[in-house]
Amino acid sequence: MVRLCYRRRKYRAGAFKPPMLWVKSLHIVFMVTWFAGLFYLPRLFVYHASAEDRPSIERFKVMERKLFWGIMTPGGVITIASGLWLWLGWGFSGAWLSAKLALVALLVVYHVWCGKLLLDFRCERNTHRHVWYRWFNEAPTVLLFGAVFLVVLKPF
Repeated sequence: MVRLCYRRRKYRAGAFKPPMLWVKSLHIVFMVTWFAGLFYLPRLFVYHASAEDRPSIERFKVMERKLFWGIMTPGGVITIASGLWLWLGWGFSGAWLSAKLALVALLVVYHVWCGKLLLDFRCERNTHRHVWYRWFNEAPTVLLFGAVFLVVLKPF
C-alpha cells in the first residue's frame, strides 16, 4: 500500500533521510565556507596593506580576488538560498529567527564592504592601515557567535 502522507513515513537508521536534513546539512557546509572567506579575506587585507614590494602586492590582489569570487560569494549565496529554502519550505518562525535574519543582513553588508575594499586594493586606492584591517577582521566573529547562539538556544 502506498502512503500518501509524507510526514508519517518512518525512516530506518541508515536509510534515506528527510529532505530537510539534506538542506540543513548543505546550509551548514556552505555557511562554514562563507565564514572561512569572511575570516580570511580581511587577514589578506592586513598583509596586503603592509606589503611594499610589487610582486607581493600583485600576489595579494590575485589571492583576494579568487577568495572573494571563488569561495566567499558562492558560499554566501548558497548559504542564503538554503536558509531561505529551510525557512519557506519548513516554516521556521519565532523572534530568534528575526534576530538571526538581522545578523545575516549585517553579514551581507560586511561581505559587500569586503568587495568594496577588494576593489580599492585592486585600483590601488586603499586608505586604511593594517591595524584598521585587524579590527575589521573581528566583526564576523561576533556575528557568528550571535547567529549560532540564536539558532541553538532559541532564547525568544
